[in-house]
Amino acid sequence: MHIDKELDTRGLNCPLPILKAKKALGELASGQMLKIVATDPGSVRDFQAFAKQTGNELIEQQTLGADFIHVMRRR
Repeated sequence: MHIDKELDTRGLNCPLPILKAKKALGELASGQMLKIVATDPGSVRDFQAFAKQTGNELIEQQTLGADFIHVMRRR
């Protein structure tokens, strides 16, 4: 999987990871991929809801230790 941009939001709580991801997605072209690394456990459901609301595709979510990894494709 080719990641076009990576965003580190470790240590930030809701809604900051979503707001930063929204800004980063706005800088990408349609179809490009954004990887977000977060430490907020609420980010899992937040990114699911964000994807539904915005039409951006949530490709993958995984937990690695204390990190929550989200991969999104810009619509």
